[in-house]
Amino acid sequence: MSQEFDFIARLRAIASDPAARGLADDAAVLGDLVMTHDMIVEGVHYLPDDSPQDIAWKLIGVNLSDLAAKGAKPVGVLMGYSLGDAAWDRAFADGLADALAAYDVPLLGGDTVRMLAGAPRALGLTALGRAPAGGAPLRSTMQAGDDLWVSGTIGDAGLGLALRLGQIQLDDAEDAYAAYARPVPRLALGQAAAPFVSAMMDVSDGLLIDTLRMAQASGLAVTLQLDAVPLSSSFVRAHGDGPDACLTAATAGEDFELLFSARADMAPQILSLADHVGVDVVRVGQVSIGDGLQLRYRNSPVSLPEKLGWMH
Repeated sequence: MSQEFDFIARLRAIASDPAARGLADDAAVLGDLVMTHDMIVEGVHYLPDDSPQDIAWKLIGVNLSDLAAKGAKPVGVLMGYSLGDAAWDRAFADGLADALAAYDVPLLGGDTVRMLAGAPRALGLTALGRAPAGGAPLRSTMQAGDDLWVSGTIGDAGLGLALRLGQIQLDDAEDAYAAYARPVPRLALGQAAAPFVSAMMDVSDGLLIDTLRMAQASGLAVTLQLDAVPLSSSFVRAHGDGPDACLTAATAGEDFELLFSARADMAPQILSLADHVGVDVVRVGQVSIGDGLQLRYRNSPVSLPEKLGWMH
């Protein structure tokens, strides 16, 4: 059991209000108000020499991604900010303004603190949104017989981090750098898909670990087809598209794509709405009675890797 899992289990006993959803979802839902809070920490979620503008965009993107997973329309954010170098703070504020303008989201307030000299920066954001008319989808309501879908491509943020660290050399990989530095929340897709899905969450810690979390929350089993996992051309140039490459992509984390289940007869509607908002979606698995996560590659079983994704 991880330290994070144990701590959240203790908090779950305190968070008894129905709005908290048992601390087992991407966000709290109070009436039609959707609320989420994510932090990013220097040396954990971003590199010390990443640009302050990119860090501001990432802080906005990862929080709005949680709203996207609930089909919510953003209405504002509150920020907790650790002051440091004045020039860095100004550059961050410029990036924050650009990111909020890009998503048409107002800054409503927050707090600032002064960190001790040399301490890593820790930045927090609370994002608020309005739930869709039919209610915000849960991650715990998959149904046996559902198809499992994912948006975009998987593994690019992990590739972007490897490029930033100099672990991989690859030309013309701006898409991977962007996926790492400035993740794009799938707000339009989440809002369009919400009425048609049975369950939905975003892929933050890795496709495998987040798929397992959905399966466990729903009390069902999922079979994931590794060869169906969507990979970008940059990722394929760096890693190939064999089973090991697919596992690398599916465990990398920070994709911030949407993972959702829907009845099989919803496939034409899902494909149509995704085309309408300009985001690719792919069926990557099936939900069945049972428990746990099984992997297959070209119809052959694949053992689960020791590490399914990011664990705090």
